Parts: sequence; structure tokens; C-alpha cells
Amino acid sequence: MAFLKSDSWFDLVKHLLVIGVVSLLLLFGFFFVYLPITTNHGETIPVPKVTGMQMADLEDYLDERDLAYFVDDSSYNASTRPGTVLTQDPKPGEKVKEGRKIYISVAMKNPPVIKMPKLTDGSVKNAQMILKSYDLVVGQIQLVPDLAQNAVLKQLVNGKEIAPGAPIAKGTRVDLVVGDGQGNQEFPVPNLVNTPADEATTLLAGQGLQVGEIFYQPAEAGQTEGTVVKQRPEAVQGATIRTGQLVDLWVAGEEPIKPVR
Repeated sequence: MAFLKSDSWFDLVKHLLVIGVVSLLLLFGFFFVYLPITTNHGETIPVPKVTGMQMADLEDYLDERDLAYFVDDSSYNASTRPGTVLTQDPKPGEKVKEGRKIYISVAMKNPPVIKMPKLTDGSVKNAQMILKSYDLVVGQIQLVPDLAQNAVLKQLVNGKEIAPGAPIAKGTRVDLVVGDGQGNQEFPVPNLVNTPADEATTLLAGQGLQVGEIFYQPAEAGQTEGTVVKQRPEAVQGATIRTGQLVDLWVAGEEPIKPVR
């Protein structure tokens, strides 16, 4: 063809310009026509909310919206129906391309089995925190006579003791037997009247009792200052008291001045 002949430098430049223009047109058509058509460039759809849905309904629901899903995690929750979608990524409302996978986590049917933690010898408050961290449920708290106040004495499941390390399913109810700070041994109330206050407190400690409040009042006729003139509970015939209980004292005279530190 005469057009392609290069008889002069002008013809060569003309041919190079034509080749450049054609190349630019091809590149433009590939990137701005062909690729957008084949990849749906710029076409996005909003992500629907799928949390709270059942997995059985999820596939058809997302197929209708040209989306898919992938389960990448699962967890157990006693209050959630098994198969319920708990979380999703991307979040609802985000723009994605057709065919995009939504990553979800779902509620398990069966609770995972863990090792029972050790709750005994610790406080009931600490036991409650441990149970919560292990996804176990705090059941009944039963107070029993024991000098270890608020200390967990037994850990029970269905009325039977469960040892630390024993297998237990998450969500299981665990009952606690807790000391009330008082012993179960009963004995007559000791008579502290006319006893020096310091001796009275020593006597109470020796019998496993606690000093409650101490009230000071002016000494009356026949009363010696610094001695107990009244107590509660009173040491009357038949009155009993348990280990760990409090005894209030009334002492004749003025309250001693405490040294300043």
C-alpha cells in the first residue's frame, strides 16, 4: 500500500504517529471499556444486615443480592438460639461489589467443655468474678455457720461437689456454699459484768467471740471505773451464743484518750 511506504522522513513520522494513535485507542478501549464491562467497575451494592438471622435462611437471602457468606468463627451463648448469626464483616450499609463474601460468626449448638476453676478458699465476690470470666452461671449462694466469713467452702453442680479441673460445659449453673462468719458451736453467754474492760475483751477473744461496740458512761455509786457494767446479749439463765458473734459492752468511766501517732 502506498500509505505504508516510507519514501521520506515525513512518511516515517506520519507512520509513527498513526501507530501511536492506534495504540492509545487500544489502551483506552481496554482499560475504560473492556475492563469496566467485565469487572462491573464502579458498580457496588450495600451490605444487608444479617446478624440475628438463621444460617438456614442466609444462603437464599444473600443469593438474591448476589452476595455470599463464609463462617469464620463460632461461640456459645446460652441465651441465643443455635445457628444465629452473631457478627458480620463487612458491616451493614458498606458498599461492596457483587459476589463479595460476608464473613460471619454463628452461635454454637453445643456449649464447649472447659475445666472447672478452683473457687474454694477464696471470697464469694472473687468466685463470682471467676465464674463470669469462664462463662459459667452463679447459682444459689448458701450461707452456713463458719468462722471464715464470705469464704467459699464448697462448689456444687446439681447438688454435688465438683472438683477443680473437672470437665464442665460453659453456661452451667454453679452453686456456692459460703461461710457466714459465725461458728456452729453454741455455749452459755459469758458474764462480763464487773470485769475490767481489757480482761473482758481478752475473755471474749479466747471464747471465739468478737467485741462489738463499747459504750462509756459515768460511773455510778458502787461501780469501779474501767469495769463492764452492762453487756449485750445479757448473761441470763438459758441464754446461748455462737462462735463468732458480737458482744457489746458498757464500761463505767470516760473513754481512754488514744495516743496521737
